[in-house]
Amino acid sequence: MDTPDIRIVLVEPSHPGNIGAVARAMKNMGLEQLVLVAPRQFPHSEAIARASGADDVLAKARIVQTVTEALAGCGFIVATTSRTRDQYFRVADVRDAAQRVLQESRRSPTAVLFGAERAGLTNEQLEAAHLLIRIPASDTYPSLNLAMAVQIVAYELYRARGVQIETAPAAGPLAEPVEMERLYEHLAQVLEEIDFRDRTQGGTHLMARLRRLFQRAALDRNEVNILRGILTAVQSRRRRAGAGNERP
Repeated sequence: MDTPDIRIVLVEPSHPGNIGAVARAMKNMGLEQLVLVAPRQFPHSEAIARASGADDVLAKARIVQTVTEALAGCGFIVATTSRTRDQYFRVADVRDAAQRVLQESRRSPTAVLFGAERAGLTNEQLEAAHLLIRIPASDTYPSLNLAMAVQIVAYELYRARGVQIETAPAAGPLAEPVEMERLYEHLAQVLEEIDFRDRTQGGTHLMARLRRLFQRAALDRNEVNILRGILTAVQSRRRRAGAGNERP
């Protein structure tokens, strides 16, 4: 998978640990370009510690003094916000924006701006942005930690690249309908033997609900055999218990 031409730009980050955590989040999601605008403390040992294996991203990070320098050469620019902004700013959901960012990055370098931990981005720092991104969060506390915000945006960019999650196949072939019917007949027999009955008013829905439960589980043959073995063990134990209670 090709690495997209996307810069993650941190504007005036104050905590070196957050810079390291951002580098780790970026590497997790296949992003490599980190730009720091007037960081308070960098390089720093805590940044390296929090990067946890993303040292290469930190080593390649560029340090500049202005947002203008950070955005030099970029075409499409987006910025993150957690606040209600002036009506002239267009705001998009992060998932929708990720598609646009990825598309634009194929034409020219693209940047995603993140503000300082306490204050975020000022309106002046947003002036170059074509679009603002908001991450849905609770109205009572919508502000995210810097590294968390980068992680979410980076994740959405990663998924926008068409990444598919492969589900591991079942350990064996699924049970055939005839095998499932034998399980249901066996189960019904054991329920009858232990006097476990439908306690609802109609008294006719228990097996139907159990069928739906096992059909949703999509059992394989081995799992059906395990369940039938359990049912057989229950029957065997009941027979031995019954024999022990017989009078001579």
